[in-house]
Amino acid sequence: MSLGFEQAGFKILAGFDSNPINVTSYAHNFPKGHAFEADLSRITGPEIRRLVGLKKKDRIDVLFGGPPCQGISVIGKREIADRRNGLLFHFARLVRQLQPRYFVVENVGGLVLGEARSLLESFVRRAKLAGYHVQDVDVLCASDFGVPQRRERVFIFGCLKRLDLPAYPSPCNPASAVWGTRKPTVWSAIGDIPDVDRFEYLLEKDELIDPLGQPRAYAAVLRGNVDDPKDHAPARRFSSRKLGGCLRTIHSKETVKRFAYTEPGTSEPTSRYFRLEKTGKANTLRAGTGPDYGSYTAARPIHPVHPRCITVREAARLHSFPDWFSFHPTKWHGFQQVGNSVPPLFARAVAREIVAVLRAGNTA
Repeated sequence: MSLGFEQAGFKILAGFDSNPINVTSYAHNFPKGHAFEADLSRITGPEIRRLVGLKKKDRIDVLFGGPPCQGISVIGKREIADRRNGLLFHFARLVRQLQPRYFVVENVGGLVLGEARSLLESFVRRAKLAGYHVQDVDVLCASDFGVPQRRERVFIFGCLKRLDLPAYPSPCNPASAVWGTRKPTVWSAIGDIPDVDRFEYLLEKDELIDPLGQPRAYAAVLRGNVDDPKDHAPARRFSSRKLGGCLRTIHSKETVKRFAYTEPGTSEPTSRYFRLEKTGKANTLRAGTGPDYGSYTAARPIHPVHPRCITVREAARLHSFPDWFSFHPTKWHGFQQVGNSVPPLFARAVAREIVAVLRAGNTA
């Protein structure tokens, strides 16, 4: 979400996560901000201000976050008592203590279904008691905002009662003059990346140093070959001769055979892995679970052309991450970081709506 908000024009002050691996990656990708390892169920608003270097009178424009959602995901077991679900209420507490002008919460679509709806309603009540208006909650799909992935997520918008609520973004292709007139597909995202199985060195190293193919409009922007006029994030220095996140996966001969016989757009019967379709959108990229919940690896899509799972970098392309953005070099952590994240183009569309109300005169 930080990258999407940065692309919309916000200055990112700090990011917080309880996982030191994620904090290290965040610090590397956002060197001008602050990255803190912290359990947000145990930290207070005043402590956050002190860590970031903000005085009590210093104004925070937006507080945004995505409390872990596996406990209410429609893919998981949907355990309402899962302790991770309580982090939603800690976000409400931090809103009350920090009093940002606006807040944004991202979560799974399951938050509006069944018993989980009570968690959402409780969060909204807490936000209103803290002095906030809350926009009627809506479910958005990443593919409606230029991301080649069918990823549905709930976004909760709130603002101080003296301010105007932002609207939810309307489906759009973010910059058609740059990205092309058609919404990106799987192949426009990863078609220029050569088959990693051709390179022995990618069994031990995650950086591809061989040339990429001819990119389509979407990939050309993510590679940095074409400027995106709506991206206001500070430029990053990176080597275009090295593409991280390309570590290979070794599959058994039997697995390769099964993958090869799986038609694009269908699931492989044994593993249930979905095979991507060149002209379609990716299914929702998932994160798996952490050590406290069994360290399960999420199902990884099968490449649309080659009989293998996609790489971390290919997943990042399908998530709209630019090629300079780096992830942990292991496949397990790298895929988890991608799967847990909000696609930057998705977050940018949301952030631009807040920019619009700020520019309209909400300066109180």
